Amino acid sequence: MSKQPSRPDQRISPRNHKSTLKRLTQALLVGFSLTTLTALVTATSVAASQSATPSGRTPITAAYIPLADHYAAIIAYERYSPQMQRATFQIRQMKNWNLLRAHFREGQSDLAFVMAPLAMAMFQEDSNFRWVGLMHRDGNALAINDVMASWIDLPTQREARKPKAQLAHSIQRYRQSTGRAIPVAVPHLQSTHAVALYQYLKSQGLTLAITPNVNAPVQVRPLAPPKSPLFLREKSQRQQPAAFEQSLPFADVVETEGFGKIAWYSKDVLPWPKGHVECIAVASDQALNEKLAAIREVMHYIQRAAQDIESARQQGGAAMESIITDIRKHIPAHSPAAITASLNPNLAVINYNHLDIDKPGLKYIMDLAVEAGILTHEIDIDAFAIQLGTVPSEGEVGDGD
Repeated sequence: MSKQPSRPDQRISPRNHKSTLKRLTQALLVGFSLTTLTALVTATSVAASQSATPSGRTPITAAYIPLADHYAAIIAYERYSPQMQRATFQIRQMKNWNLLRAHFREGQSDLAFVMAPLAMAMFQEDSNFRWVGLMHRDGNALAINDVMASWIDLPTQREARKPKAQLAHSIQRYRQSTGRAIPVAVPHLQSTHAVALYQYLKSQGLTLAITPNVNAPVQVRPLAPPKSPLFLREKSQRQQPAAFEQSLPFADVVETEGFGKIAWYSKDVLPWPKGHVECIAVASDQALNEKLAAIREVMHYIQRAAQDIESARQQGGAAMESIITDIRKHIPAHSPAAITASLNPNLAVINYNHLDIDKPGLKYIMDLAVEAGILTHEIDIDAFAIQLGTVPSEGEVGDGD
């Protein structure tokens, strides 16, 4: 029998044992020190991001979507952020509403600009933020593809296009002859756009399917606004009817680039004094508790920027070109033609006036959203809204809380 090769002795001598323990202890201490240091650095970074900067100003971050709805925030950032005494204002662009929602919920922004029904749904889930103002009024439209446009007679002038019965009758005939529903893209199921679509169909005796497998002539489909024009074009190429109810300027893009036609504007479907509530500004309770003066200052300058837009659209020329330039620094996909069409003062289909809290206006949208099944139930609007106080004058901005 051959002998097995001998193996080195695996036992650890007392001396080796002490040496091993020493090395292990040192490694653990180093690991613990690195972990502790990382935690301290992280905590310090978070604290620093939430506290005043060396200039004495407090960081305020706002999440937005690239829409005409949020142009005032862009103009406020471009024109007035250097003038702010309390706030260091930053804006972060989100690709879609679900990303914006998550970003705000995770505490990565102090402010968010959100469609009213979505904001109310978020408040139902967790009431740790408040409504602090409006971003605009009115501002969305129903665009139909070439197939649907061939069914009806549309006025050449957009301002003459109203929510008439002819379109609804055509939708109903299509349903009866094919048994199929027409897909209509909206930015989110919990959107003012879905509310406007519901209200139009209801006024014509038709129903809207918010969820699949519901027997209705129109089925909503959540789709990010920038993808909507392509959605219409692809459906037209297949000779299939389709539409979208989206914010400006995407309805204008459809018409200016030949993908379809605007059928009506939301301001005529949801008539409300001064314009219906749409996108609202919300602030986290933490930001309101720790950064109230800075939040107030930012909202003040957003309202000032909104008035700059209103003034420029009336003046045209260099004033309007300046607005377009500032917008396109952040949203180059919005062409000058589409921005100009969206802000056309003769159409006046979106406005940036009267941006303070409008509780009756929000209730109007909420009641329709609950009726449509877009919201499960009402919210307490008084608990949701907070008045930031009188907007300070020029010399008072940044003074006091």
